[in-house]
Amino acid sequence: MKKSLLAVISIVTALGLAGCGAKETASTPASGDNATAKPKVYTTIYPLEYVAKRIGGEHVEVTNLVPAGVEPHDFEPTAKDMVALSGADVFAYNGSGLELWIDKAVEGIDKNKTSVVNATEGMDLLHAAPEEEHAHESEAATEEHDHDHGENDPHVWLDPAKLKEQAAKVKDALVKKDQAHAADYEKNFQQLSGDLDQLDKEFKEMVAGSSKKEFMVAHSAFSYLAHRYGLEQVAISGVNPSDEPSPSELKKLVEHVKEHQISYVLFETLVSPKVAEVIAKEAGVQTATLNPLEGLTEDDVKAGRDYLSIMRDNIATLRAALK
Repeated sequence: MKKSLLAVISIVTALGLAGCGAKETASTPASGDNATAKPKVYTTIYPLEYVAKRIGGEHVEVTNLVPAGVEPHDFEPTAKDMVALSGADVFAYNGSGLELWIDKAVEGIDKNKTSVVNATEGMDLLHAAPEEEHAHESEAATEEHDHDHGENDPHVWLDPAKLKEQAAKVKDALVKKDQAHAADYEKNFQQLSGDLDQLDKEFKEMVAGSSKKEFMVAHSAFSYLAHRYGLEQVAISGVNPSDEPSPSELKKLVEHVKEHQISYVLFETLVSPKVAEVIAKEAGVQTATLNPLEGLTEDDVKAGRDYLSIMRDNIATLRAALK
Protein backbone atom coordinates (compact mmCIF):
# COMPACT_ATOMS: atom_id res chain seq x y z
CA MET A 1 0.00 0.00 0.00
CA LYS A 2 1.31 3.40 -0.94
CA LYS A 3 2.31 5.82 1.82
CA SER A 4 -0.08 8.42 0.43
CA LEU A 5 -3.09 6.23 1.10
CA LEU A 6 -1.86 5.33 4.58
CA ALA A 7 -1.55 9.02 5.35
CA VAL A 8 -5.08 9.62 4.09
CA ILE A 9 -6.42 6.82 6.33
CA SER A 10 -4.72 8.41 9.34
CA ILE A 11 -6.22 11.80 8.56
CA VAL A 12 -9.71 10.36 8.07
CA THR A 13 -9.46 8.39 11.33
CA ALA A 14 -8.39 11.51 13.20
CA LEU A 15 -11.28 13.47 11.73
CA GLY A 16 -13.65 10.72 12.79
CA LEU A 17 -12.41 10.77 16.39
CA ALA A 18 -12.53 14.53 16.54
CA GLY A 19 -16.08 14.56 15.28
CA CYS A 20 -17.59 11.91 17.59
CA GLY A 21 -19.60 14.40 19.54
CA ALA A 22 -20.93 16.02 16.40
CA LYS A 23 -22.01 12.62 15.07
CA GLU A 24 -23.99 11.90 18.21
CA THR A 25 -25.81 15.20 17.89
CA ALA A 26 -26.52 14.70 14.17
CA SER A 27 -27.97 11.23 14.72
CA THR A 28 -30.62 12.58 17.08
CA PRO A 29 -33.92 13.37 15.28
CA ALA A 30 -34.34 17.10 15.10
CA SER A 31 -35.70 19.85 12.93
CA GLY A 32 -34.13 20.73 9.59
CA ASP A 33 -32.50 18.65 6.90
CA ASN A 34 -30.79 16.20 9.27
CA ALA A 35 -34.15 14.70 10.24
CA THR A 36 -34.93 13.71 6.65
CA ALA A 37 -31.43 13.21 5.24
CA LYS A 38 -31.18 10.36 2.74
CA PRO A 39 -28.77 7.52 3.50
CA LYS A 40 -25.49 8.02 1.66
CA VAL A 41 -24.34 4.94 -0.24
CA TYR A 42 -20.82 4.68 -1.65
CA THR A 43 -19.73 1.98 -4.10
CA THR A 44 -16.46 1.08 -5.77
CA ILE A 45 -17.61 -0.17 -9.19
CA TYR A 46 -20.43 0.60 -11.60
CA PRO A 47 -22.41 -2.67 -11.21
CA LEU A 48 -22.74 -2.03 -7.47
CA GLU A 49 -23.70 1.58 -8.14
CA TYR A 50 -26.38 0.29 -10.52
CA VAL A 51 -27.95 -2.13 -8.04
CA ALA A 52 -27.75 0.43 -5.20
CA LYS A 53 -29.65 2.98 -7.30
CA ARG A 54 -32.20 0.41 -8.45
CA ILE A 55 -32.86 -0.80 -4.90
CA GLY A 56 -32.55 2.52 -3.07
CA GLY A 57 -34.51 4.57 -5.59
CA GLU A 58 -35.50 8.02 -4.42
CA HIS A 59 -34.65 7.24 -0.82
CA VAL A 60 -30.84 7.17 -1.12
CA GLU A 61 -27.91 9.13 -2.50
CA VAL A 62 -25.48 6.88 -4.37
CA THR A 63 -21.89 7.82 -5.23
CA ASN A 64 -19.48 5.61 -7.14
CA LEU A 65 -15.86 6.29 -6.18
CA VAL A 66 -14.38 5.35 -9.57
CA PRO A 67 -15.16 8.13 -12.10
CA ALA A 68 -16.65 7.35 -15.51
CA GLY A 69 -13.99 6.34 -18.02
CA VAL A 70 -11.48 5.17 -15.37
CA GLU A 71 -10.25 1.55 -15.30
CA PRO A 72 -10.98 0.26 -11.76
CA HIS A 73 -8.09 -2.25 -11.56
CA ASP A 74 -5.56 0.55 -11.14
CA PHE A 75 -7.75 3.10 -9.36
CA GLU A 76 -6.68 4.47 -5.98
CA PRO A 77 -8.87 6.86 -3.97
CA THR A 78 -7.77 10.42 -3.29
CA ALA A 79 -7.75 12.14 0.08
CA LYS A 80 -11.02 13.81 -0.90
CA ASP A 81 -12.56 10.41 -1.70
CA MET A 82 -11.57 9.02 1.67
CA VAL A 83 -12.93 11.98 3.61
CA ALA A 84 -16.23 11.67 1.72
CA LEU A 85 -16.30 7.91 2.38
CA SER A 86 -16.03 8.55 6.12
CA GLY A 87 -19.53 10.05 5.92
CA ALA A 88 -21.13 7.04 4.21
CA ASP A 89 -24.07 5.20 5.75
CA VAL A 90 -23.49 2.17 3.51
CA PHE A 91 -20.26 1.30 1.71
CA ALA A 92 -20.41 -1.56 -0.80
CA TYR A 93 -17.31 -2.90 -2.49
CA ASN A 94 -16.78 -5.88 -4.76
CA GLY A 95 -13.88 -7.58 -2.96
CA SER A 96 -12.09 -10.72 -4.18
CA GLY A 97 -8.97 -8.72 -5.01
CA LEU A 98 -10.49 -6.15 -7.39
CA GLU A 99 -9.88 -3.09 -5.20
CA LEU A 100 -6.22 -3.27 -4.21
CA TRP A 101 -6.63 -0.43 -1.71
CA ILE A 102 -9.68 -1.72 0.09
CA ASP A 103 -8.23 -3.35 3.24
CA LYS A 104 -6.61 -0.20 4.61
CA ALA A 105 -9.61 1.89 3.57
CA VAL A 106 -12.05 -0.35 5.45
CA GLU A 107 -9.80 -0.21 8.53
CA GLY A 108 -10.28 3.56 8.62
CA ILE A 109 -14.10 3.43 8.49
CA ASP A 110 -16.21 3.87 11.62
CA LYS A 111 -18.29 0.64 11.58
CA ASN A 112 -20.72 2.13 14.10
CA LYS A 113 -21.76 4.68 11.48
CA THR A 114 -21.14 2.88 8.18
CA SER A 115 -22.46 -0.53 7.15
CA VAL A 116 -19.65 -2.11 5.13
CA VAL A 117 -20.69 -4.65 2.48
CA ASN A 118 -18.16 -7.00 0.88
CA ALA A 119 -20.36 -8.00 -2.03
CA THR A 120 -18.48 -11.21 -2.87
CA GLU A 121 -18.11 -12.49 0.68
CA GLY A 122 -19.24 -16.10 0.94
CA MET A 123 -19.63 -16.54 -2.82
CA ASP A 124 -18.47 -19.55 -4.79
CA LEU A 125 -15.68 -17.87 -6.76
CA LEU A 126 -13.76 -19.00 -9.83
CA HIS A 127 -9.98 -19.15 -9.84
CA ALA A 128 -8.28 -16.26 -11.59
CA ALA A 129 -6.50 -18.66 -13.95
CA PRO A 130 -9.11 -20.02 -16.38
CA GLU A 131 -9.60 -23.77 -16.08
CA GLU A 132 -10.24 -24.34 -19.75
CA GLU A 133 -7.46 -24.96 -22.28
CA HIS A 134 -5.98 -21.78 -23.73
CA ALA A 135 -4.04 -21.01 -26.84
CA HIS A 136 -1.11 -19.91 -24.71
CA GLU A 137 0.35 -20.01 -21.25
CA SER A 138 1.39 -16.54 -20.15
CA GLU A 139 5.12 -16.22 -19.64
CA ALA A 140 4.32 -13.49 -17.12
CA ALA A 141 2.03 -15.75 -15.11
CA THR A 142 4.87 -16.98 -12.92
CA GLU A 143 6.28 -13.52 -12.36
CA GLU A 144 5.38 -11.25 -9.48
CA HIS A 145 3.29 -8.27 -10.61
CA ASP A 146 2.71 -4.92 -8.94
CA HIS A 147 -1.02 -5.42 -9.52
CA ASP A 148 -1.71 -8.76 -7.84
CA HIS A 149 -5.45 -9.41 -7.85
CA GLY A 150 -5.23 -12.62 -5.82
CA GLU A 151 -6.35 -16.16 -6.47
CA ASN A 152 -9.92 -15.45 -7.56
CA ASP A 153 -11.49 -13.79 -10.57
CA PRO A 154 -13.42 -10.78 -9.17
CA HIS A 155 -15.69 -10.14 -12.21
CA VAL A 156 -18.72 -11.89 -10.71
CA TRP A 157 -21.26 -9.31 -11.94
CA LEU A 158 -21.01 -10.65 -15.51
CA ASP A 159 -23.10 -13.59 -14.31
CA PRO A 160 -26.57 -12.04 -13.74
CA ALA A 161 -27.34 -14.61 -11.04
CA LYS A 162 -24.26 -13.59 -9.06
CA LEU A 163 -25.05 -9.90 -9.46
CA LYS A 164 -28.43 -10.74 -7.92
CA GLU A 165 -26.57 -12.23 -4.94
CA GLN A 166 -24.57 -9.02 -4.61
CA ALA A 167 -27.72 -6.93 -4.90
CA ALA A 168 -29.33 -8.90 -2.07
CA LYS A 169 -26.45 -7.94 0.23
CA VAL A 170 -26.84 -4.26 -0.67
CA LYS A 171 -30.59 -4.52 -0.07
CA ASP A 172 -30.08 -6.11 3.34
CA ALA A 173 -27.70 -3.32 4.35
CA LEU A 174 -30.19 -0.64 3.28
CA VAL A 175 -33.06 -2.33 5.10
CA LYS A 176 -30.99 -2.52 8.28
CA LYS A 177 -29.85 1.08 7.99
CA ASP A 178 -33.20 2.61 6.97
CA GLN A 179 -36.13 0.62 8.38
CA ALA A 180 -38.60 3.35 7.42
CA HIS A 181 -38.26 2.46 3.73
CA ALA A 182 -37.64 -1.27 4.09
CA ALA A 183 -40.77 -2.21 2.13
CA ASP A 184 -39.69 -0.09 -0.83
CA TYR A 185 -36.20 -1.58 -0.78
CA GLU A 186 -37.68 -5.09 -0.80
CA LYS A 187 -40.06 -4.21 -3.65
CA ASN A 188 -37.31 -2.60 -5.73
CA PHE A 189 -35.04 -5.59 -5.17
CA GLN A 190 -37.74 -7.95 -6.41
CA GLN A 191 -38.14 -5.86 -9.57
CA LEU A 192 -34.39 -5.87 -10.14
CA SER A 193 -34.29 -9.61 -9.50
CA GLY A 194 -36.93 -10.16 -12.18
CA ASP A 195 -34.95 -8.08 -14.68
CA LEU A 196 -31.79 -10.08 -13.98
CA ASP A 197 -33.69 -13.37 -14.36
CA GLN A 198 -34.97 -12.20 -17.75
CA LEU A 199 -31.44 -11.23 -18.80
CA ASP A 200 -30.22 -14.66 -17.75
CA LYS A 201 -32.92 -16.25 -19.91
CA GLU A 202 -31.87 -14.16 -22.93
CA PHE A 203 -28.24 -15.25 -22.55
CA LYS A 204 -29.30 -18.90 -22.40
CA GLU A 205 -31.42 -18.51 -25.53
CA MET A 206 -28.54 -16.86 -27.40
CA VAL A 207 -26.10 -19.64 -26.49
CA ALA A 208 -28.63 -22.34 -27.39
CA GLY A 209 -28.86 -20.89 -30.88
CA SER A 210 -25.08 -20.57 -31.39
CA SER A 211 -22.93 -23.10 -33.22
CA LYS A 212 -19.66 -22.21 -31.45
CA LYS A 213 -18.76 -22.09 -27.76
CA GLU A 214 -15.36 -20.34 -27.85
CA PHE A 215 -14.68 -16.60 -27.94
CA MET A 216 -11.50 -14.53 -27.67
CA VAL A 217 -11.36 -11.49 -25.38
CA ALA A 218 -8.85 -8.81 -24.45
CA HIS A 219 -8.48 -9.91 -20.82
CA SER A 220 -9.75 -12.69 -18.60
CA ALA A 221 -12.82 -10.88 -17.29
CA PHE A 222 -15.53 -13.20 -18.61
CA SER A 223 -14.94 -16.40 -16.65
CA TYR A 224 -18.26 -16.18 -14.80
CA LEU A 225 -20.24 -15.47 -17.95
CA ALA A 226 -18.52 -18.34 -19.75
CA HIS A 227 -18.97 -20.71 -16.82
CA ARG A 228 -22.68 -20.00 -16.40
CA TYR A 229 -23.54 -20.45 -20.08
CA GLY A 230 -21.20 -23.28 -21.02
CA LEU A 231 -18.86 -21.12 -23.08
CA GLU A 232 -15.06 -20.93 -23.26
CA GLN A 233 -13.12 -17.68 -23.18
CA VAL A 234 -9.65 -17.41 -24.67
CA ALA A 235 -8.01 -14.39 -23.05
CA ILE A 236 -5.20 -12.30 -24.53
CA SER A 237 -4.11 -11.18 -21.04
CA GLY A 238 -4.92 -12.21 -17.48
CA VAL A 239 -7.29 -10.71 -14.93
CA ASN A 240 -5.37 -7.42 -15.06
CA PRO A 241 -5.87 -5.85 -18.52
CA SER A 242 -2.55 -3.99 -18.29
CA ASP A 243 -0.67 -7.27 -18.74
CA GLU A 244 0.33 -7.84 -22.37
CA PRO A 245 1.38 -11.04 -24.16
CA SER A 246 4.92 -11.53 -25.41
CA PRO A 247 5.67 -11.77 -29.17
CA SER A 248 5.70 -15.57 -28.95
CA GLU A 249 2.34 -15.54 -27.19
CA LEU A 250 0.93 -13.22 -29.83
CA LYS A 251 2.01 -15.67 -32.52
CA LYS A 252 0.29 -18.55 -30.70
CA LEU A 253 -2.89 -16.50 -30.31
CA VAL A 254 -2.98 -15.72 -34.04
CA GLU A 255 -2.49 -19.41 -34.81
CA HIS A 256 -5.26 -20.31 -32.36
CA VAL A 257 -7.69 -17.91 -34.05
CA LYS A 258 -6.99 -19.49 -37.43
CA GLU A 259 -7.06 -23.11 -36.25
CA HIS A 260 -10.27 -22.73 -34.27
CA GLN A 261 -11.96 -20.53 -36.90
CA ILE A 262 -12.64 -17.74 -34.45
CA SER A 263 -14.31 -14.96 -36.42
CA TYR A 264 -14.00 -12.07 -33.94
CA VAL A 265 -11.40 -10.78 -31.50
CA LEU A 266 -13.30 -8.90 -28.81
CA PHE A 267 -11.88 -5.87 -27.01
CA GLU A 268 -13.19 -3.59 -24.26
CA THR A 269 -14.21 -0.02 -23.58
CA LEU A 270 -11.76 1.14 -20.88
CA VAL A 271 -8.50 -0.41 -22.13
CA SER A 272 -6.47 0.01 -25.30
CA PRO A 273 -7.61 -2.26 -28.17
CA LYS A 274 -4.21 -2.27 -29.89
CA VAL A 275 -3.22 -5.87 -29.04
CA ALA A 276 -6.63 -7.22 -30.03
CA GLU A 277 -6.44 -5.27 -33.28
CA VAL A 278 -2.99 -6.67 -34.06
CA ILE A 279 -4.19 -10.25 -33.54
CA ALA A 280 -7.33 -9.67 -35.62
CA LYS A 281 -5.34 -8.10 -38.46
CA GLU A 282 -2.75 -10.91 -38.53
CA ALA A 283 -5.47 -13.57 -38.42
CA GLY A 284 -7.67 -11.81 -40.96
CA VAL A 285 -10.75 -11.58 -38.73
CA GLN A 286 -13.02 -8.85 -37.36
CA THR A 287 -13.06 -6.99 -34.06
CA ALA A 288 -15.98 -5.99 -31.85
CA THR A 289 -16.59 -4.69 -28.35
CA LEU A 290 -17.50 -6.98 -25.45
CA ASN A 291 -18.04 -4.84 -22.38
CA PRO A 292 -16.89 -6.20 -18.98
CA LEU A 293 -18.90 -3.46 -17.25
CA GLU A 294 -16.11 -2.55 -14.88
CA GLY A 295 -17.21 1.02 -15.43
CA LEU A 296 -19.14 3.28 -17.77
CA THR A 297 -17.55 5.59 -20.31
CA GLU A 298 -18.59 9.22 -20.47
CA ASP A 299 -20.43 8.40 -23.71
CA ASP A 300 -22.33 5.64 -21.91
CA VAL A 301 -23.42 8.10 -19.24
CA LYS A 302 -24.54 10.69 -21.81
CA ALA A 303 -26.48 8.06 -23.76
CA GLY A 304 -28.22 6.74 -20.64
CA ARG A 305 -26.83 3.23 -21.00
CA ASP A 306 -26.99 0.96 -17.98
CA TYR A 307 -26.15 -2.57 -16.87
CA LEU A 308 -29.11 -4.18 -18.64
CA SER A 309 -28.73 -2.36 -21.95
CA ILE A 310 -24.97 -2.98 -22.10
CA MET A 311 -25.36 -6.66 -21.22
CA ARG A 312 -27.90 -6.95 -24.04
CA ASP A 313 -25.33 -5.34 -26.35
CA ASN A 314 -22.97 -8.08 -25.15
CA ILE A 315 -25.56 -10.70 -26.11
CA ALA A 316 -25.69 -9.26 -29.63
CA THR A 317 -21.88 -9.23 -29.87
CA LEU A 318 -21.56 -12.82 -28.69
CA ARG A 319 -24.32 -13.94 -31.04
CA ALA A 320 -22.24 -12.65 -33.95
CA ALA A 321 -18.96 -14.01 -32.56
CA LEU A 322 -20.31 -17.49 -31.92
CA LYS A 323 -21.73 -18.05 -35.41
